[in-house]
Amino acid sequence: MSYSLKVLYSGSTGNAAVLTDGETAVLIDAGRSAKALTAALCTAGLSPEAITAVFLTHEHSDHTSALEIFLKHRAVPVHVAGASADRLLSRPGDRVHGALVPHPPLFSHTVGAFSFQSFRTSHDSAESVGYRITYRDPTDGSKHYIGYATDLGVVSPTVEEALCGCEAVVLECNHDGDMLATGPYPFDLKRRIASRNGHLSNADCADFATRLAAKGTKRILLAHLSETNNLPELARGEVEAALAGTGVQISVASPTEIVEL
Repeated sequence: MSYSLKVLYSGSTGNAAVLTDGETAVLIDAGRSAKALTAALCTAGLSPEAITAVFLTHEHSDHTSALEIFLKHRAVPVHVAGASADRLLSRPGDRVHGALVPHPPLFSHTVGAFSFQSFRTSHDSAESVGYRITYRDPTDGSKHYIGYATDLGVVSPTVEEALCGCEAVVLECNHDGDMLATGPYPFDLKRRIASRNGHLSNADCADFATRLAAKGTKRILLAHLSETNNLPELARGEVEAALAGTGVQISVASPTEIVEL
């Protein structure tokens, strides 16, 4: 394959992924710390200086907290929906402010051979988006479609339209319903997570995965698993059961290890 997407880490403590074709390297989100992000990039075989651009899904700290220090020695544009940019501009952090490239919530932008097209997701941030990414292989001109949606309380028709037809998808699989219901979180937080503006459950992820498979998706990486309300084996098991016989390859992101889509 002429491109790779590696989820550097994903979960409640921080999220970041890198998409590269050997010429261009793009970060999607930048959570945790600059030290953790830099170490993960190096483990993935990439110099931090190779990063061409950053695309943010939204402004929550588990997707943005590494930016201020990471940008200290790198003039890298940070593409983000305008309402999320406004929230980031209200926080201290001159380096982030100077790097932000605000866009309307629905925007397209091309970096190297990758074209990013945003779509709205239902999450309780100022503005939350996912990305449908088109990679045009320079060797033969073929197009490859990659989907990325890590924070969504519900699979809306907009999300479905954006992700169906992608050959590979990073998709939220945040919580097991029973673990959330019986777990230690206070009621209001449980209600927020389970709401249409919260996070996607294993069951809802599995249900959507069957529709992705029917539209040609070959690889799905389950992301943003809660470390309190989920287990990798539960997430994988539920999705694999739903996809039995389809041949779709399932992988599960880790909060500490790199996983390739």
